[in-house]
Order: sequence, then C-alpha cells, then structure tokens
Amino acid sequence: MSSATVETRPRQQNPVGWLWRHFREFRRSRPFWGGLLAMIAGVPILYFPYAHLTFGGLTIAMSTTAGAGSLIIGVLMIILGLTAWFQPAVRVFAGIATILLTLVSIPVSNLAGFGLALLPGLIGGGLMVSWAPLPEPSTAPAKGRRARRGRQADGAVAESVATESAAAEATTAEAATAEVATAEVATETAAVEAPTAKLPAQGGPVEQAAEPAAEPAAEAAAEAAVPKQGTAGEQEGAR
Repeated sequence: MSSATVETRPRQQNPVGWLWRHFREFRRSRPFWGGLLAMIAGVPILYFPYAHLTFGGLTIAMSTTAGAGSLIIGVLMIILGLTAWFQPAVRVFAGIATILLTLVSIPVSNLAGFGLALLPGLIGGGLMVSWAPLPEPSTAPAKGRRARRGRQADGAVAESVATESAAAEATTAEAATAEVATAEVATETAAVEAPTAKLPAQGGPVEQAAEPAAEPAAEAAAEAAVPKQGTAGEQEGAR
C-alpha cells in the first residue's frame, strides 16, 4: 500500500489542550486574578472562627460572638470573587466591596484571619478595580495594515506615474530630435538636388539653335507677299 492510498485518520483533539485554550480565553476576558485572590482571602476569614485547634491534648475552639460576622464577611468575599469572574461589568463595585470587607475583617474576624486574608483581600480588590478589557485585535491593527498598504500602494502608483512621465518626456525629446535631424537632411538633399543656373555664352549654341527655326518663317512670309503668276493657258483664257 503506497502512501497515496493510505486513509488519513481524523485528527484527535487533545482534551488537555482544549481545556487550556478555553481557560486562557476565560482568564483574559475577565479580572481572573483579582477574583481568585478575593476568594482566597475569604477562606481564612471564614475558617478560623469555626475551627478547633488541637495542641497536644488541649483543644482550642475559637467560636465567639464574632463568628457570625466572620461567616458573613468570608461568604461575601467569595461571592464577590465569583461575581468578578462571571459579571466583569460590575468589577469596580466588587473590588471596592472586597477592599472594605477586608478592612472590616481586621477588628471583627480575628485580625483578618490572623493576617492571612489582609494582603490577598487588598491586592485582589485593587486588581478588580484596575482591570480593563483588552482592545479588539481586529480593528486598530487592521486599520494600520490598511493604512500602510494604502501608503505603499500610493507610493507605487506615484513611482509608476513618475516613471511613465519621464519615459514620455524622453520619447518626446527623441521625437523632436528626430524631426530636427529629418528637416536638416531634407534641406541638405534639396540643396544638393537643385539645378545650377547656367548663363549662355556669347555666340553659343543657343543662337545657332534659334536661327534654323527663324528661316522657315521668313521663307513663308516671302512666298505670301509675292503674287502667284498664272500659267499661260490661264492667261489666254482670261484675255
């Protein structure tokens, strides 16, 4: 079986690559890291008031009257992080609310979860407030490419027009030079072919040629002037 007759198998899509591609698109289209830090900050605030820490045989319960406030603050911070993910339009409100809840959790919820939720809450709220969507890649670059192409096309057209104009001017100059050269050649040819005037010499062939033509005319005039004499018979009949 040759390579030309081998049936091509359908390309199998890698699920890991598919998941990573969709995750990248999801991450770039929303304040992902700000929402993630807000949810991370809500976990220690929510956990420590209801945790039971054991030190050897001693169990320490941190459930106090502040437990309800810690529960509310922790849940709200997690909800605000999810809101920033799935509703990016309200990211400014979510960021400001996250910063305020983090600051309120310092006196209410065990110093913001023993300080574990302070930095993530403040940084996450700031990231949500400062996040902005990316510009659409199909508008400005396309216009820039079109403008560059237009400028290149205009430059090419201008160069072609200049080249054609130079060629036309060169052709016109060559035609004018050829016409001048043709006129000069025609003038020289006419000057060479023009007959030269010759003056007849004294007593030359011109007078000799004119004399034979004049003699027959003189003879004809003399004959016309002399009256014809009739014959003898004609004279006797007339008598």
